Amino acid sequence: MYTQALDLSQAAAGDASDREANDRFEALIAADRKIEPQDWMPAAYRKTLVRQISQHAHSEVVGMLPEGNWVTRAPSLRRKAILLAKIQDEGGHGLYLYAAAETLGTSRDQMVDALLSGRAKYSSIFNYPTLSWADIGAIGWLVDGAAIMNQVPLCRCSYGPYARAMIRICKEESFHQRQGFDLMLSLCRGTPKQKAMAQDALNRWWWPVVMMFGPSDSASMNSAQTMKWGIKRISNDALRQKFIDATVPQIELLGLALPDAELRWNAERGHYDHGPIDWSELDRVIAGHGPCNRERLAARVNAHENGAWVREAALAHARKQQTRTVGVAA
Repeated sequence: MYTQALDLSQAAAGDASDREANDRFEALIAADRKIEPQDWMPAAYRKTLVRQISQHAHSEVVGMLPEGNWVTRAPSLRRKAILLAKIQDEGGHGLYLYAAAETLGTSRDQMVDALLSGRAKYSSIFNYPTLSWADIGAIGWLVDGAAIMNQVPLCRCSYGPYARAMIRICKEESFHQRQGFDLMLSLCRGTPKQKAMAQDALNRWWWPVVMMFGPSDSASMNSAQTMKWGIKRISNDALRQKFIDATVPQIELLGLALPDAELRWNAERGHYDHGPIDWSELDRVIAGHGPCNRERLAARVNAHENGAWVREAALAHARKQQTRTVGVAA
């Protein structure tokens, strides 16, 4: 879901000049074994992973921005501490994922440059504004809740470093989802104005979150191949349905109105039916025309430029330490 713009533009077949290596790769995938960095892999598999993992990393880092907007306006010291811890976790997730992507032979500098230049994408959900404190609860409850639906299966991804990074990330995302629901529950048990604020946040975030899982399976350009490779385990539509089925009872528990007038239980299917999704909105946001696309990218560019002196100082210190180590060894 953090890789909605993933696009496979080259054939999935392995290097025709190395049939034996490709057969070994296919055998590992068929046996549900992990592919490790030192293993041979098709160029398309490597390219797909670099794009997916780096886009996931970008999403974690950019995802700190909507929440960071509310750190100084949190209603209590407890809420501020929780929010700060959550933002710190997201930054850590980005670091884990950049490190996993680097094992594929792409440097972090290359990935960051692709983001800052606008060539790389991040999740569309972070291009929406946080207009009230309730939005912080909605992000934790809905956005991170949807992320968990998608990311738990990634713990079984065929690429070892990605799968192992996701194990820790999912544990922390579970905390994020719980604190988000707790915040929404507090608002819903508060004053009528606070409950109305929670309802407004749910109404605004519902459809963008539903679209986080990516286009429908019939329109997805990459799901079939990534599932064949064992990168993706569950289809977009199945994940979306699972999220809706789990979330509707939570909405009812909060005492909030359903944000989709067509949401209703279908006993025959054993799932909730939902209204039509406006995919044109997702297309607009991914294309860079969302409410906050320019603002988010500008913030990342500004942070990168203002942090140049820190990177330069760290490199100078590393060189100094290396020189000392070489001198001692001599």
